Amino acid sequence: MRQVDVTRNTSETQIQIALNLDGTGKAQLQSGVPFLDHMLDQIARHGMIDLAVTAKGDTHIDDHHTVEDVGITLGQAIAKAVGDKKGITRYGHAYVPLDETLSRVVIDFSGRPGLEFHVPFTRARVGDFDVDLTIEFFRGFVNHAGVTLHIDNLRGINAHHQIETVFKAFGRALRMALELDPRASGVVPSTKGSL
Repeated sequence: MRQVDVTRNTSETQIQIALNLDGTGKAQLQSGVPFLDHMLDQIARHGMIDLAVTAKGDTHIDDHHTVEDVGITLGQAIAKAVGDKKGITRYGHAYVPLDETLSRVVIDFSGRPGLEFHVPFTRARVGDFDVDLTIEFFRGFVNHAGVTLHIDNLRGINAHHQIETVFKAFGRALRMALELDPRASGVVPSTKGSL
């Protein structure tokens, strides 16, 4: 079973994440940042990952540390759950529309962290959420999951829709990349023999 529990404690945040990569999309989310919980729910539901997140952070300062550290911890959890990557599809991609907005996410479980993030936000905040925290979440994730991630918002005028399509597409791309390929059972999907 590809299930893990990961804890990250710093002077700024305390994060606990439990996940099951072969779940049904159930989510229990208490990050202390409501908009982040809404986005994490998209990852769980569209990625078919059971995800429980509890976070306590210095949100009295701002949400930056909590959002970034949840991304870091999620990356650590997925890396641990995937293990040696034998049998996974490795690559995943998704296009997701929401009304006027369209985003594309492509992921490679390459073992090499890299982020290309191209989202021309149309405003600085969605409610109380600073849109710049979106890239901080994904940067934290990429650096600790060891993946290459390309995120492109192709069109959109509503910043909420821009972020939501990114998270939905990310969940769907994750699901594709982490699917076990029955024809590659026990094989690392690389000509190098390791990732």
